[in-house]
Amino acid sequence: MISKNTIDTVFETARVEEVIGDFVNLKRSGSNMKGLSPFSNEKSPSFMVSPVKQIWKDFSSGKGGNVVAFLMEHEHFSYPEAIRYLANKYSIEIEETEQSDEQKEQANERESMYLVSEFAQKYFYNILHNTDEGRAIGYSYFKERGFTADTIKKFGLGYSPAEWDAFSKEAAGKGYNVEFLEKTGLTIVREDGRMADRFRGRVMFPIQSMSGRVLGFGGRILGNDKKAAKYLNSPESDIYHKSKVLYGIYHAKQEIAKKDNCYLVEGYTDVIQLHQAGIENVVASSGTALTPDQIRLINRLTKNITVLFDGDAAGLRASIRGIDLILEEGMNVKVCTFPEGDDPDSFAKKTPYEELVKYLDENAMDFIRFKASLLMDEAKNDPVKKAGLIRDMVSSISKIPDRIQREVYIQETARIMDISEQVLVSTLAQLVQKDITEADKKYKQERKEQTLKPVTGEDTVAQVRINILEGLERKIIEILLLYGGAEQEFEDVYIKYDEFGKEYEYTERKDYKVYERIYLNLQEDEIEFTNPLFKQLYTVIINHYIAHNGTLNAESFLNTLSPDLQGVVADIFMQDEKYHLHEWEEKKQIPVKDKNLSVATYTNEHIIDLRWLLLGRLIENLKSGVSPDADNMEILMAVNDYNILVNYLSRKINRIRSRFY
Repeated sequence: MISKNTIDTVFETARVEEVIGDFVNLKRSGSNMKGLSPFSNEKSPSFMVSPVKQIWKDFSSGKGGNVVAFLMEHEHFSYPEAIRYLANKYSIEIEETEQSDEQKEQANERESMYLVSEFAQKYFYNILHNTDEGRAIGYSYFKERGFTADTIKKFGLGYSPAEWDAFSKEAAGKGYNVEFLEKTGLTIVREDGRMADRFRGRVMFPIQSMSGRVLGFGGRILGNDKKAAKYLNSPESDIYHKSKVLYGIYHAKQEIAKKDNCYLVEGYTDVIQLHQAGIENVVASSGTALTPDQIRLINRLTKNITVLFDGDAAGLRASIRGIDLILEEGMNVKVCTFPEGDDPDSFAKKTPYEELVKYLDENAMDFIRFKASLLMDEAKNDPVKKAGLIRDMVSSISKIPDRIQREVYIQETARIMDISEQVLVSTLAQLVQKDITEADKKYKQERKEQTLKPVTGEDTVAQVRINILEGLERKIIEILLLYGGAEQEFEDVYIKYDEFGKEYEYTERKDYKVYERIYLNLQEDEIEFTNPLFKQLYTVIINHYIAHNGTLNAESFLNTLSPDLQGVVADIFMQDEKYHLHEWEEKKQIPVKDKNLSVATYTNEHIIDLRWLLLGRLIENLKSGVSPDADNMEILMAVNDYNILVNYLSRKINRIRSRFY
């Protein structure tokens, strides 16, 4: 178990903007920072980080919380894992007590798979350096590729011995469960129960997540076995999804954000050789066709991708299909090819850093010019082929979401291909309309296939009641979080009777802390929140104010909450930030009423709203208990008393509302 002292030190030291900045490209926006959501596919940034409050909020997915919540959500860390990650990042020594056997058994399946993968990486690295076979075969291969000892260490490269079950025996002997050795794909269990190593006799390339966790492996065979695949990857598992991973992203993420550009290559050695040459903002699709998930991973860090191709023309035609996917994600794409016979690996190996940078800068061209230069030679003397090339270029342009960008590329295509811009615009319009029609058809079909139960009028009214009630409960939580510690003068109006029995109102003013006022009013009617999260959060907030003399610090309070409660609190704080006073006054030139000037009124109105609605529901419940065959006097008297209270609340707020109960 990690000690409380260590956890407190981590929270005091870690900066949410620094940690999230390792995964998301953040830009300053007033007192906050914004970026593209790492949890959903979006073109406009709705992910907000507050350095002041040390919280984050993703308005596209609704997620939010503190720095630990982000790591748990984004990297699927457990709470202890997130603390360890932060402690490592900020060089904080971890104090902990020995885990019991029971606690070890409670580690979840994903964590067990991570532990197995991390053990395997260290095992293969050790075999590479400290065994005769590893040095003679694996280390020699890496040296032949030109990799230095520092590069081998940086990427955690290793070697899996040729023995049938060397790794599996070692792992099992160290206490790692065979179930997880098999689930990670490192071990193949035969029908007779014997184990075999998947990667035997191969040099090993660990594949890491953006946070550096080992997800899987790529293994290259060095022998002459023509039946065996040259490269072998880990199979799909709970922690490794090939289509969602980019090789080298862990080592490249900071440089990608810093340079605002990502070089995309095909293989492991391309990435490693470019890193060694000084180009670190590079990742690989690991030999697989580029996927939207991989592109979105880059999109979190930059809007610019430069695809690096070797000089093989046949390979180029097969690879350019990925360009349309990049364009569909609203990203800017350039293409750079190397001289015939060279690939990124070989070219980087023989080219000094300054010349390499210059070559990449001068030879990167936008995708329109690239497509034209690639296919024009074979199409220029054939009108039909030329028309097909032009149509292909316009089809790519149609994938771009931004209309201005589309128009610019249409103009460029008209110039390069010597064709009327009007014709291209017309073709583009047809393609865009076709995409819209197909998308609409798909949407309608999905709607048609949905099996929805008939909705009655009673269902609609009930849903409205629930929505309004939850909205009011959330408002009470919001007031407690934003203004709970503020002291305000509250006005109470009481009904009294004079000596002649005539009713009159008596007003009394008294100072309260806002949280005290809310607590006393809700206690008066014995009101309990109906939403379980709000109910739990209300109790936690009130207890916090009582324990801390009516004060609440957003950052420290958030760190005491569970992830679910953190999400609600972060949402409230960040919504308040989103529509902050200066945003409206400066950008929209609209004066905003400061709620702090009328917190008492604001609080009273929402308390009364909540009491009103709940009293109405209580009256309805009482009425439903009236039976024609029973003595209903007690029920009817209670209904009458509650109706008097409802009327009193109506006068108190000085307005009549529509009844939703």
